[in-house]
Amino acid sequence: MSESRYVQALALGLDPAWRRQPSDERCRSAEELCAAVSARSEVKTFTYSTIGLKAGVDLLLWSLAPSLEPLEEQAAHVLRSGMGTWMTVRHSFLGIIRPPQYVKRPTSQERSLFEGDRSAYLIVYPFTKSTDWYLLSQQDRQTVMNEHMKVGHRFKQVRQLLAYSFGVDDMDFLVAYETDDLPAFGELVRELRGTESRRSTVRDTPILTGIHRPIDEITRLLGAE
Repeated sequence: MSESRYVQALALGLDPAWRRQPSDERCRSAEELCAAVSARSEVKTFTYSTIGLKAGVDLLLWSLAPSLEPLEEQAAHVLRSGMGTWMTVRHSFLGIIRPPQYVKRPTSQERSLFEGDRSAYLIVYPFTKSTDWYLLSQQDRQTVMNEHMKVGHRFKQVRQLLAYSFGVDDMDFLVAYETDDLPAFGELVRELRGTESRRSTVRDTPILTGIHRPIDEITRLLGAE
């Protein structure tokens, strides 16, 4: 990949007072939000419902852009448009997509989650490694990651994306998984807990799990009807 691309997971929470507005006002403001989410052609965005799945979070915008500015402009547009004016940013994770450091020949599991059909579920979280990890030799780190990837490749129903966050966010990486099989994903995570790579993990929370839905369907679930 010759050019870097920027990815963002933007988690928004809706003020409960929005639901107490008249029905026609809720519908109008929801339509404005729906239009704002897809307004910027240079930003590819998929929408996920987190209603009742994470305290304070109702909507997850999963976006890809050629630079940081379009992500900023899209967020600004969403937050000033109709229903968006009732929303608060609860989490924002940024990362840069670059060629993987430890994978020589990426499989379909490691390709961009912005390509192909969407799976039912998206799981995203920030991830940080320890200082001791970075002080290991490249060969030692590769050996540990080989074990890590061997486990992951057994779960072919789970796709993943690793974006680099060094210098642009608090964590080292933005990690995302897509799957139609949440129990299989849970088993994958459980098995990874028992690998050597776990020793170097400093942070891998909060975990946001979203259900893929069109934005108009999410607004209806929130009360735009």
